[in-house]
Amino acid sequence: MEQNRDAEKSKPEIDFSDLMIYAKRFTGLTQQRESLLIENALEIKPALPSITERFYTTLQGIDQTAPYLQGRVETLKKTHLLWLEGLFTGPFDKHYAQSMYQVGRVHVDVDLPVEFMSGGISLIGDELTTAIFDIYSDRLSQCQQLLKAVNSVMSFSLLIMQQSYQNSSLVAELERFLAITGMSRNLFDNLASAYHK
Repeated sequence: MEQNRDAEKSKPEIDFSDLMIYAKRFTGLTQQRESLLIENALEIKPALPSITERFYTTLQGIDQTAPYLQGRVETLKKTHLLWLEGLFTGPFDKHYAQSMYQVGRVHVDVDLPVEFMSGGISLIGDELTTAIFDIYSDRLSQCQQLLKAVNSVMSFSLLIMQQSYQNSSLVAELERFLAITGMSRNLFDNLASAYHK
């Protein structure tokens, strides 16, 4: 019981509004780009199921990722497709930031290597780029602006997931340390506080 309370205390307080603003600034996800994504959703959405299919086919062909997918591919595809659709429907608010933060936390909980997130975003980005070029080949200016918007929203999502992954990894390491040493969280906090003075 004491250890559960210690674990809860060790989870950092996150202001998802601040995190959202920070991530948007860092990735160039402007209101104009958000609007562009939403305005083009109807044209892009039909391409998304095949992107999800190709993404999971690729992942199953990578030796390091295959074990994480066993028995879960169909469920993961559904979740992935919902997320892809969300890239074109928004809103990219504090609730979206919170959901992306939870994705990063889940990646830590299942011991997924951190590079899988950036690698996955890269694979999806390639697929979306091809789809957008196919759809907007006769509207090059719109194509260019939309590609920038897609890059921003995917980078926005990744930045939040990585922030969560980093924080959740530190929390998990601290919890392991406390369990191994038998030290209480209060004692650890007092020692850490004394060290920083």
